[in-house]
Order: sequence, then structure tokens, then C-alpha cells
Amino acid sequence: MSNKYKQFIGAFLAAVFLLSSASFVAAQKKEKGWVSLFNGKDLTGWKQLNGKAKYEVVNGTIVGTSVANTPNSFLTTEQEYGDFIFECEVKVDDKLNSGIQFRSLSKPEYRDGRVHGYQCEIDPSDRAWSGGIYDEARRGWLYPLDANPEGRKAFKRNDWNHYRIEAIGNTIRTFVNGVQTAHLIDDMTAKGFICLQVHSINKPELEGTQVMWRNIRIKTTDLQPKPVEKQIHVVNLIPNTLSKEEQQQGFKLLFDGKDASQWRIYKQNGITGGRWGVKDGTITIAKKTEDSKGGGDLITREKFGPVFDFKFEFKLTEGANSGIKYFIEELPDKNSGFGPEYQILDDEKHPDAKNGAAGNRTLASLYDLIGAEKPRNSLKPIGEWNSGRIVSLPDGTVQHYLNEQKVVEYKRGDAIWKALVARSKFKDASDFGMAVSGHLLLQDHSDEVSFRSLRVKQGL
Repeated sequence: MSNKYKQFIGAFLAAVFLLSSASFVAAQKKEKGWVSLFNGKDLTGWKQLNGKAKYEVVNGTIVGTSVANTPNSFLTTEQEYGDFIFECEVKVDDKLNSGIQFRSLSKPEYRDGRVHGYQCEIDPSDRAWSGGIYDEARRGWLYPLDANPEGRKAFKRNDWNHYRIEAIGNTIRTFVNGVQTAHLIDDMTAKGFICLQVHSINKPELEGTQVMWRNIRIKTTDLQPKPVEKQIHVVNLIPNTLSKEEQQQGFKLLFDGKDASQWRIYKQNGITGGRWGVKDGTITIAKKTEDSKGGGDLITREKFGPVFDFKFEFKLTEGANSGIKYFIEELPDKNSGFGPEYQILDDEKHPDAKNGAAGNRTLASLYDLIGAEKPRNSLKPIGEWNSGRIVSLPDGTVQHYLNEQKVVEYKRGDAIWKALVARSKFKDASDFGMAVSGHLLLQDHSDEVSFRSLRVKQGL
């Protein structure tokens, strides 16, 4: 071999080494700060809580196998985490439900150590809520995917899926295969463990179904969240506040917990001196008594429509009746608002729930026209806060949500709408509910009801 050839080979190998080193350094720099939570060999750093599902390591993968007659099982990190970005890959039998717990807790004083806290859903069913946020053993669904149709398409059945959870301060965002699936603002739990759930099963034939995890890692420093998708629906559970993302989307507060000046009583200039008042960060109407004075429906000073998005929270007292109406016009021959109504009712204690037809006077229904579907695992009892949402779209479609689950959808002015109105108590009203725009209204139905977190966006 000639000296020149040797020199060439030497130079070539040196260049390859330098390139390889540069690539390795770049890769290390790119991955800087990430810590693996799974060594690929055993379950060091993890412990099992609650149920007796089987967890084992098979070919570098954590495999969870369902077992009959045992509650939800959780393979839990021994360490707790506050702010972090978490990533993993997951594959699940399409007959089994699962999830990834985070900022979760297990305390003897809480249901004998029951694991509770945030869960990022793994849902291969037709419901398609993978990436949604559930509050395990506590509040139920916080962010189902009814309002995120693109997110519902992200999960791949019978295949590996990449999950990402960003928990930074009060902001929690989830992604499945790169698609943002949830955006939650909440301050209930700032720190807790992460765990891999094998859900309990209720059918013998489901025993042995499996969920698998691999490439499990976390980052707790130099956190760089992904860019925010402008149109992603934001669920903000911090009362009477607007997140930066909500402001960017065009939402504004109609009540900040103190100032109710954007509201007035129907055909009046204010709300003072009667049963309506501001109390403990709420707009509350007191129950009507023989000695009480004032009252009447409360309406916004501003009109909204034909396109708007109105988010709100409400709290009922036992047996109470109220509602939120929209597209309301002040009419000379009427002393209260007249228009479509999102029913607010104690279905168990108020007799109106059994009136009407097909449940069309129950909670969240389009009053006397369309009955609401029942939300799954999210309805709060009387005396606690529930959330509602009314969305009016450019094509005339209107949607009612109850605790972020869509329970009513209809289209103003179409043949079905006209038929519904014709058989209702509004049949004699000309063009009922067809105003181009109108006030939003909080109804006085003589009962004590409270409202807060009144957020609205005009237009798209």
C-alpha cells in the first residue's frame, strides 16, 4: 500500500470520526435534559399500587396484563414530579382502556390510598378520546375530546402511539402522535407521581388483554413547550380568569369576580337593590321569598351573534330551576327574555325534569325542544360547580356542552328546527329563536343559583 493511499485512508477515517462525533454531540445536545424512566430490563424505580394486574418487562417493553376481579392497577414512579415534559410510546389491545397518570397522589386518608389525579387517556374505543384528560377518582372528565375532532383522529388502533404530556405551572397540554389533544388550565395539584394504568375489566373474556409502554422519558429543566395551536379549545378551571391563549383566541370576561357592570336586569339599567348580587366571586340570585324585592332576568349589555362561543359555570341549590338564554331581544310586550334556552335544573328534585317530551326539560337541554344526552363521568352533584358552553356556528348550528361533553346539537331554521318549535310551547311565536344577534341571559326562576367564569368570544 502506497504512502499516499495510506494518507488518504487515514484522512478519510479521521473525517468519518469527526462527522460521527459531531453527530453524536449534536444528538446529545438535542436530547439534553431528558432522563429515561425505564431501563429496559426491569421495573427499578417503579412500584405497583391498588389493583393486582400483572406488570412485567418483555423485550425492552413494560407489559401490563389485565386480571379479573381487581380494581384499576397503577405502576407508579417512586419519584414525584412537578413541572415536566413526559414522553413515551404506548400500544394497547383495542378492547382495553388505559391511561397515564401524572401529578397523581396516593394517601391513606384519601379513600384508603386510592390513586387519584390527572390521567392522560388511552382510549382505543369508538369514543376516541385518547389524549383527553380525566381526573381519576376525583372530578371525572376535565377535557374529553368532543370539542377537538382533529385530536380524536390522532390515535392509531393496534399500533404504537407517541404520547407527550406538558405540565408547566397551571398549564397542562397533551399530544398524541404530534397532534395536540388537550389544553387544560388548572391548579388543583402541582406535584405528584407518574403511573401506567391497567384498567379493571368487567367481562371474563377481557382477562389477559394487554397494554405496553416503551421509550419512557421525562424532562424537568429547560422546558420548551410546543407552539400553541390557535384554535385548540382551552378548558380553564381557574375561576373568573382568562388564560393568555383564551385572550389570543378573542375571549373576554363578562364578569371578573367583582364587577358585574356588563350585566343589567331586563328592561332596567343595573342589578342593584334586588335579589341579584355579587357574592364570593359569583353572580348570585337569592331565592324568592314573600319579603324579597327585585329580581328578573339578567342580560348582557352587549349583543352577541350570529356566531359566538359562551363558556360559563353554574351552581344549583337543591331543587333549583334556572337557565341561560341566547339570541334574546327586549320586546315591548314581554317582561322577561324570550328565546332559546340552555336549561339549568336539579333533575332529581325539580318536577319540570319530567315534563315536556323525551327529556327536553332536563339539565343542559334545549328547553322544551331537544333533550340533552347524559355526560359520562363528569356531572357534579347539587351544590358543586358544573360547566356549560353554548357555541353558535356560521352555518346556524348550535351546540350545548355540559362539563365539556357535547349533549345537544341542532341547526336554527332548518326543517327539524321548525318541526320542533311547532310542537313546543313556542309554537305561536313568530320566528322563534331566529334573531341575528341578541343578549345573553341568566334566568330568574325564583330559586338561588350562582354563576361565574363567564367567558365569551364574538365570531370565529
